Amino acid sequence: MNDEEKINLFIYGSLRDHRIFQSVSGFSFTRKPSKIDEKTLLAEPALLPHYRKLSPDNVYFYAVPAQSSRIDGFVIYDIPAHAMAEIDSYEGKRYDRETVHVNTAKGIVEAQAYLTTHESMKKHFGDRFHVNLIHELWLRKRIEKFIKKHTRPGERTIDAELERRAERELIATTERDLVMSHYQSDAVSDYYLEHELDRPRPSIKHLYEDPKARPLIKNYLPLVLKQVLLNQLDDKIQSEYRFDLEHMRTSERYFKRSISLLVALQMINTNSRAVDLIVQKCLQTMPPEKYDLIDYVKYAVQAARSMFHSRIARAHLEHIRANCQPGVVPLGIEIELSNLGPAAVEPQRSIKNKIDPIFNGFKYFYDFHLDVLSWKLGGYIDDHSGSTDRARREGFLELAPGRLNIAGELSRPATADTWLLNHLIQEIANFYDVRPHSLHLSFQLRKKQIGNQNILPLGFVKCLLVLGGGPEVKDTGKMWLSRMGYEEITQYGYGEELVFARTSKRKWYLGGDDIANSPPAQATTHVQQYKFIRLEKNANYEPLIMCLKGLQLAYNPADYLSAEQLKNSKILRREYEDLKKWAADPTPIGHKTISKFLNTVHDGLMNEGHRRPVHKLHYIDWALNAIDARLRNFNGQLKKSL
Repeated sequence: MNDEEKINLFIYGSLRDHRIFQSVSGFSFTRKPSKIDEKTLLAEPALLPHYRKLSPDNVYFYAVPAQSSRIDGFVIYDIPAHAMAEIDSYEGKRYDRETVHVNTAKGIVEAQAYLTTHESMKKHFGDRFHVNLIHELWLRKRIEKFIKKHTRPGERTIDAELERRAERELIATTERDLVMSHYQSDAVSDYYLEHELDRPRPSIKHLYEDPKARPLIKNYLPLVLKQVLLNQLDDKIQSEYRFDLEHMRTSERYFKRSISLLVALQMINTNSRAVDLIVQKCLQTMPPEKYDLIDYVKYAVQAARSMFHSRIARAHLEHIRANCQPGVVPLGIEIELSNLGPAAVEPQRSIKNKIDPIFNGFKYFYDFHLDVLSWKLGGYIDDHSGSTDRARREGFLELAPGRLNIAGELSRPATADTWLLNHLIQEIANFYDVRPHSLHLSFQLRKKQIGNQNILPLGFVKCLLVLGGGPEVKDTGKMWLSRMGYEEITQYGYGEELVFARTSKRKWYLGGDDIANSPPAQATTHVQQYKFIRLEKNANYEPLIMCLKGLQLAYNPADYLSAEQLKNSKILRREYEDLKKWAADPTPIGHKTISKFLNTVHDGLMNEGHRRPVHKLHYIDWALNAIDARLRNFNGQLKKSL
């Protein structure tokens, strides 16, 4: 027996229970060398990189390849061959025993491990194993069971089923938060589940008695109906094309609904006449004051069934697949909409004494439960006060796909794909019948960039304002940069500052790592957010996104301009004054400045993949030419107006 081949084995599932391991192999294991004997083997904590642990059946664990993940387990040393034969029988046919290299306190150790493939998992479990946290499905089934138990229990009519689906729409963020709280612990107890879900049904009946709110009800209900239509289509796409969507998403760190939401938005926006007819018919047959919120949600749930066509959804999905331009820099967006423009928030609202006759500054957004219904798009009302209080507030309707809580510090990037992000911006702006106002673009910083950022040169700032700062022609026939001219990105607090770009912290993960029971290294990230951009319907932001990404990678810009920066630098104060004068009455940007700007962007894009380009060279060339053309076109317009 001493001459028998011995094997190191990495274990990560049921064999971690020493009782099961002993029952199967005939050996026990210990982490203390002094306890080793003929029937006790040495074990040591170990990590298996580039694999993810899943349990689609909630019984057995499987290790499938996943580049950015790792599995926490033990390596058991020197297991005799006859014991390994018993373990082989126990593990069964769904695993392949392969040689791996695991990380231990002593360094890298070669071992055997029972692994499986994506193809094998697909064969045995269908699409279920692709969900990043498979227990989420189990939790959602429990939520569905709760709804069936509490909403017309036992009734199997179509209307009862519609009401249950409508109830689910109205607890959407509660369901999301339950899933997220599940990430923090091993399970969500039945008691906790009941406590969180058993809440009064949302109602709008109190608004019928409010003389200020009553005239606006007919304006808010179309928002409710369209939002439910979008959610239902998204759910259907997620359900039917989960396998395709998981393969199109390049990393688990990104918001998993970006592609499905884009498809759903496209289906609605290209069918806008049909959607308008649905809304009109609903309001005609269900006049306000006779019905409650649940009734309108039910109507939209029913209408969504007639709107979904697999052939059309598949065509949109294939179009996205054919045109996507994935990079490696995580990207995010915030979209601000308001019929009042900059007067949506104080002090401009009081100064200009403007009133929004359609939504009254979205004052009743939360009364209609629109924060819950629009959670997939990260919808909330921003009054620029920094407060996240849910009380009635007037401000911008802000959409941020990937936002996981209202405060916004917990979020996931929408995508790393520049084409996809541009189309998501366009479709969201077209989905809402509200005037577009501004766009914020976020780019995740790399670790080496943090703390080493540089102040943008004045010439580069001018180029960026031309590309996204809302160049407009005044009544006098002269050009100006409206985002600067209207003081929309000027802030007064501890002193005047320009909110052009800001660095901030974000978290994309809540709770412990499902693999290694510790927060992943990327859980907290830093992003550079550019806030100077004017939002316009149907504008093409793809060249600007590529431009900012290249600039970010090559130049690593810092905040611009904070009150502290202006206080500490005479040069910056002088440049700021020059910038304000130039924005009000711009002059052409010099050829050398444009050339230097384009070269910097080019250098960044050519090194996105750590000293190599990620995008195809002809795509980079297209983006640079589009940027160059816009800058030269601006110069040409200025010369014509002189």
